Amino acid sequence: MPSPDHAVRHETPQVIRTLDITAKIALLLLLALAMSHPDLGNMRDKAAGLRAVTYPMLSFTIPVVWLLFWRHRSSFPWLADLFVTITCFTDVLGNRMDLYDTIVWFDDWVHFMNTGLLTAAVILLTLSRTATFAATVERSLAFGVTAALVWEVAEYFAFLSDSTERNGAYRDTLGDLTLGTLGALVAAVVIHRLWQVGRLRSAAPQLEAQARRLELALR
Repeated sequence: MPSPDHAVRHETPQVIRTLDITAKIALLLLLALAMSHPDLGNMRDKAAGLRAVTYPMLSFTIPVVWLLFWRHRSSFPWLADLFVTITCFTDVLGNRMDLYDTIVWFDDWVHFMNTGLLTAAVILLTLSRTATFAATVERSLAFGVTAALVWEVAEYFAFLSDSTERNGAYRDTLGDLTLGTLGALVAAVVIHRLWQVGRLRSAAPQLEAQARRLELALR
């Protein structure tokens, strides 16, 4: 186990840490509201129970993994964690504000944005900033397409199978899968471009030692 003196520690902008913590607290409050008052949270017949279980698990996965495996060798990956938290929070907030039923394009935007954010988090957590563009795209498609598919399967079994919306579910599913794939690709392009111009160098401290070794090997 690396000593704390040799651990990679990066300062994260306060705004990112504040947004992450605030979004986590708001997520838990909105889920509690949805469970106690489904109509007020616009979650009746929309798998509120499933969301109440999976979203906290998902949004606290990175903190748990960091505590168990990374805290002795790196600072916390706040940006990746924020991306995951926002993904869960925006879906619950969208239901709370009834945006899915009142804004025609909101569901499409959520599939595109949230798959992209989750993919961005996975790239930052698993790929060194020295990764090639091909490797970045490969990782984004492997995760993004899988995540989009899992979401559609969960959505169908959670509430669409018994919903009046099931008659148009096939076309909607194809559209959602396409948007999710595009979101994943955009995430790969943006992150790799930011790496190339020297940005996001501190976004994945748990991989910094690997990145430095690769940079030295390429010199």
